[in-house]
Amino acid sequence: MRSFLFLSIVFLLPASLLGQTGEAGMTGDDRLSARDLGLEIGIFAPGENNAITDVDGVQVGQTTVWERDNVRTGVTAILPHDGDLFRNRVPAAIHVGNGFGKLAGITQVQELGELETPILLTCTLCVWQAANAMVDWLLAKPGMEDVRSINPVVGETNDGALNDIRSRPITPDHVVEALESASSGPVAQGSVGAGTGTRAFGWKGGIGTSSRVLPESLGGYKVGVLVQSNFGGLLMMDGVRVGEALGRYSFQSQVEADEGEGSIMIVVATDAPLSDRNLERLAARAIMGLARTGSFAGNGSGDYVIAFSTADGVRRTGDAPIPSVEDLPNAATSGLFQGVVEATEEAVINSVLKATTVQGDGGTTADAVPLEDVKRLLKEAGRIP
Repeated sequence: MRSFLFLSIVFLLPASLLGQTGEAGMTGDDRLSARDLGLEIGIFAPGENNAITDVDGVQVGQTTVWERDNVRTGVTAILPHDGDLFRNRVPAAIHVGNGFGKLAGITQVQELGELETPILLTCTLCVWQAANAMVDWLLAKPGMEDVRSINPVVGETNDGALNDIRSRPITPDHVVEALESASSGPVAQGSVGAGTGTRAFGWKGGIGTSSRVLPESLGGYKVGVLVQSNFGGLLMMDGVRVGEALGRYSFQSQVEADEGEGSIMIVVATDAPLSDRNLERLAARAIMGLARTGSFAGNGSGDYVIAFSTADGVRRTGDAPIPSVEDLPNAATSGLFQGVVEATEEAVINSVLKATTVQGDGGTTADAVPLEDVKRLLKEAGRIP
């Protein structure tokens, strides 16, 4: 018990203090994001932290589970607001790019168009432990004594190459730590939380995030994206074919076994007053941003987008039998669509750039993408100074 309590404390420290190193001994804090490299994706400006938490009220918490030489996984929690989410629900929608996945809670969100719990991301075989732990956490809250139905939303990607996934290492304490540590502000990226053991494009993947702020002429709304990347493809950065140039990409050997399957979870938040119908349209555009990074959504890939709005005028409290709800007109959504494409593309790139080299189960190693080579390629293409 004494050992477990120590580890639980360590998991909540920054990645730089966890002993996770990348090439040349670099830590997660030493890795560079797209903006750090001078790469500016798209035409709209990012928010203050260039993170999903730039959308007012959104909070993110992460628990990194790094045990022995074979457990490399974790939990990432996204909270739409810091209030009673069960009774103050937000409109939401889910778009399925390719459905090879285990997204718990999907049908009720599709049916009712709302979220009543935080969103959790974790490893494939840990979905049910995470869901059960979140339900216990919610039922224990004041005012929940008579609740008999909760729809926990838990997404996943398969980190089984680096992580002893069959041991199903996520515990209730890991889930509670992620939920209760959730905060606004900067979000740790790379080999942390649910991205600890993931891989992408033949390199180490992980958690990535980005945001966009529309100009006042387009409403001034914010849209933020967080991804858990764990899939194959031909890595591209702002149109530069980085994966091919570095010699790692799907179908490199021209055989089906090399098609680079995997999954990605994409969470989209906005403060624009969107209905669940228009949130589904927004979620669908995130797949366009994913495609720009070189993904082709292989047969074995679970590609899901969960989108929600935090606007006060679209909250669903159940207080009024026929509530008055704000609804941004269809004609005013195009700027948001552009913003989510840009933010998704940058979030995926950040998930790779910020990830450290990780060795895990059976000695398997996922290499961090070499930053100096990436910088050289982007400079040669004129994408960065």
